Amino acid sequence: MYLTDEEKSMLNGERGEIIQKCMKVLVTLGEIYGAKRMLKIKSVHFPGVSYRVTGDAGLNYVKEASTQGSFIVPATLNNVGIDMHNWEELGFDPDFAHSQIELSKAYAKMGAVMSNSCTPYLYGNIPMFGEHVAWGESSAICFVNSVIGARTNREGGPTALAAAITGRVPEYGLHLDENRKGTIRVAVNVELLSDTDFASLGYYIGTIVGKGIPVFTGIKNRPTTENLKALSAALASSGAVALFHIVGITPEAATLEAVIDKDVPVYSFGEKEYAEAFEKFNYSGDVDFVVFGCPHASIQEIRKIASLLKGKKVKAETWICTSHQIKDLAAQMDSLEILEEAGVTIVCDTCPVLCQTLPRGYKNVVTNSGKMAHYIRGLWDVKSRLAQVEDCVKAAVSGRLE
Repeated sequence: MYLTDEEKSMLNGERGEIIQKCMKVLVTLGEIYGAKRMLKIKSVHFPGVSYRVTGDAGLNYVKEASTQGSFIVPATLNNVGIDMHNWEELGFDPDFAHSQIELSKAYAKMGAVMSNSCTPYLYGNIPMFGEHVAWGESSAICFVNSVIGARTNREGGPTALAAAITGRVPEYGLHLDENRKGTIRVAVNVELLSDTDFASLGYYIGTIVGKGIPVFTGIKNRPTTENLKALSAALASSGAVALFHIVGITPEAATLEAVIDKDVPVYSFGEKEYAEAFEKFNYSGDVDFVVFGCPHASIQEIRKIASLLKGKKVKAETWICTSHQIKDLAAQMDSLEILEEAGVTIVCDTCPVLCQTLPRGYKNVVTNSGKMAHYIRGLWDVKSRLAQVEDCVKAAVSGRLE
């Protein structure tokens, strides 16, 4: 692998021990994947910052690194394992919470932005088209590659740390033009209007394409940011999709020919396929827990939920997971007051996928998120229902979903 003089000095230990260790990690990774050189990156988004994921081994690794190095590019943090401000009120275990706070402080010491959210593109970490970045968190990777058109591979905690300290990643995978072409085409033959519609599309196609790159045709209504967030999350949870294209909409897909350069399998997504995906999560009956915000809710989503709940009270426990930045916006409007009066809990910094499981005996969960409906079954051993936002609100108020 070709290295610049600066990169050689990093690898040789001339810039310090921690930089040398990080460069060794990246060079080894590049050699495994046949990279010809290193790329300078513009930003990092850290996965694996929840103590539930790292445990003591990860905590000690990051703490040691924080005594030796600092980040040279902007870096944001993914969801952690607690609400950093309200963990006691929400019932998180003190020992777990203190370990999480210690882990977060170690990242902050190196220069990380304490964003604690899986949607960094909603509040400042917004790369430009074509820029190289080093991002983790499956839905964020899918969104930044597809919707923004920046370039990243799936980074784990150690490689993201190495990238943030050196400002480099090896050039392979989705950093290369030839690896960003579609591997299947999906003809969408049903009108998609809501976030849940796009989540159903993503969930269905993710199970088919796996790690491949789907190219969607036939989507006539321009999706919102929230629609594309839901699609990214579902594709990355039922499959391992890191990049998709929508012809005429996403930045690399001005035409079909621009993103498909050979014969690929063609699949249809119509009423039948939509129903199949939607009804996979077909629980009905009593509801214990209603969750919005997986990935973290935007201000537009919070405003919509607040408008539906105005003057009402929830019967089932109801969470909206979001970032502190978005919660602060809601507080400056009337949305936060409406939601709190309705009995909704705004949970920041975390989500049920990455937080410590709370011992509250939940059995039946309703959500508008395909990702949440998929993961929470195994993580919390519950039944889940995927539903439109309006139906989620009805379930929250009545405590049932038919």
